[in-house]
Amino acid sequence: MLANVVKDDVRLRYVQQGPAAGPAIIMLHGYSDSSFSFSRILPRLPPPLRVIAPDQRGHGRSDRAADYSMDAMAGDVLELMDALDVPTATVVGHSMGSFVARRAAVLAPDRVTRLLLVGAGPSSRNEAVLEVQKAANALHDPVDAAFVRDFQYSTVHQPVPREFMEQVIAESLTLDAATWKAVIAGLVAYTPAESAIRAPTLVLGGDKDAVFTGDEQRALAGRIDGATVEIFEGVGHTPHWEDPARFVAALLGFLQPS
Repeated sequence: MLANVVKDDVRLRYVQQGPAAGPAIIMLHGYSDSSFSFSRILPRLPPPLRVIAPDQRGHGRSDRAADYSMDAMAGDVLELMDALDVPTATVVGHSMGSFVARRAAVLAPDRVTRLLLVGAGPSSRNEAVLEVQKAANALHDPVDAAFVRDFQYSTVHQPVPREFMEQVIAESLTLDAATWKAVIAGLVAYTPAESAIRAPTLVLGGDKDAVFTGDEQRALAGRIDGATVEIFEGVGHTPHWEDPARFVAALLGFLQPS
């Protein structure tokens, strides 16, 4: 669907499942991905949950924009919640989406009830991200499909279905070179404010993550009051792609703690 949900005329496409009255979960994908990023876990979620996964601005089939700051993207999340009559939600953010989710939790603490930060670290300016930015800044149109393929495969450690990865790559190829550059510039400009987060938070990742190490994931949890961390052995930067069943079990356990 396309919905006019932001104030600067950026339309966001989103996928949604579950009843309108169900507990809401908003899922935010990573850099150059789209709502398709969550296609391996959506069928595994209980029907009573209301799940909303947007293509973030500039990605997938959502509109491009002038501002790709994490605050602008977090504002989109809150506007989407308004448009869909979602007063509060658990927010799940993967990689870049984890930085967007954190900003949403700081900007609207009364609306973000829980945070699940996946493949995340305390800073967007680590060596791995800056190397990706350097490569992105060298892109020109048409974007090199080999670069996109190498980038996406570098994020996984456990094998995932080939047809799934081919669609992931196709989704990334919807971004032009200017968007690749502008989005990662917005990501790198993120200013940490984790001490202001009050929502119960789970940092979930893999010990083979090539973007944010296990130590970085644990450091992030240490910066958020009361946060817990769960690191899957033998999994890379994309736990929801590599081990969707275990990912869903961790999510549901986080939603209904014992």
